[in-house]
Amino acid sequence: MTEVTKQARGLPPGQRETATFPRFGLPDYARRAPDSRVALQLALADGRGRSSQLDREALGPLQRIEQASDFHCVTTWSTRGLRWGGFRFRDFYEQILVPAIQPDASAQFVVFRCLDGYSVTMLREDALQPDVLLADMLEGRPLSAEHGAPMRVVAPRHYGYKNAKHLRAIELRHDYHGPRSVLRRFVDHPRARVALEERGRGVPGWILRYLYRPLIGRTTREFDEGLRTPSR
Repeated sequence: MTEVTKQARGLPPGQRETATFPRFGLPDYARRAPDSRVALQLALADGRGRSSQLDREALGPLQRIEQASDFHCVTTWSTRGLRWGGFRFRDFYEQILVPAIQPDASAQFVVFRCLDGYSVTMLREDALQPDVLLADMLEGRPLSAEHGAPMRVVAPRHYGYKNAKHLRAIELRHDYHGPRSVLRRFVDHPRARVALEERGRGVPGWILRYLYRPLIGRTTREFDEGLRTPSR
């Protein structure tokens, strides 16, 4: 179980530090754990018919970087100083994605689609910030199934639900591609910036703190159990 302390100095509004980095997310995905040995295959699309497929070798020209950053879950727990390895999304976008599919410059949204069926949308402006990574390493080791193998998004300025795991496709769109269900739309903010406490829509972020915190322990247990007995 994740033990969360009181808010520590330097954390964003409403966040509390935990010493662990649990597997976490929407309960529907607790038992969806893609095989960590799966080879990276990324589909690229512009939403209007142009597409491309690439594998890990296509990333060869990109500069690899390491980055230490904090991870902030929307349910109010934070893990500090995680050491990620991978590629800047901005480099990937400019050097690989744009030449491959030549997207319309007016496509302002980036959709990240995942092997477990999850998808999330970021404003292109946010995704192109210099600290947003396509990460395949954590603490000097290849990503495990627990934390997003074979590749995931790391976006430190945004709540964890924007940090998509198990990437399989990246799509550019002209419209915001949000969740279909009413509940998911309520908890999905178009930007989800941690510093502004954009936890969801329709309700101030500071109120959502008190709705989310009681869910931490139960959700952590569900995801721990789901990793031991995943559905296929």
